[in-house]
Amino acid sequence: MNPRKSLVAKYESLKPEELREATKVFDEEMVIDKSQPLTAAERKAWQTARRKPGRPRKGAGVKVISVSVERGLLARSDALARSLGISRASLIQRSLKAVLAAEGRLSPGRTASR
Repeated sequence: MNPRKSLVAKYESLKPEELREATKVFDEEMVIDKSQPLTAAERKAWQTARRKPGRPRKGAGVKVISVSVERGLLARSDALARSLGISRASLIQRSLKAVLAAEGRLSPGRTASR
C-alpha cells in the first residue's frame, strides 16, 4: 500500500474541527529560529534527491557524440526503436555491433545482440 494514500485517507476521514486542529501548525508563520542544520543522514538524503538519475554505465563507460543523420532515415529508425521498445541510442548501439560482427571486427567475448 502506498503510504501517501493512507496519509490522505487519514485526513479525508477527519471531521472539519479535527482537521483544523490537526493542521493548526501550518497556520503559523515560518520562523527561521526553528530551523537547524541538516544531519549527515539528512544531507545525504537531500543530495540523493537532488541528483539527476544519470545514464547507466556499461562496459568502459560512454562517450556522447554528435552524428548527422538524414531526417527520413532518423524518423524510420525512431519508429523501429519505438516498436522494439528501446531507445534510439540502444538501436544505434545494436546496429553498430551488428555491422562490426558482420565485418568480423567485434571484440572477443562480445555478442551483437546486446
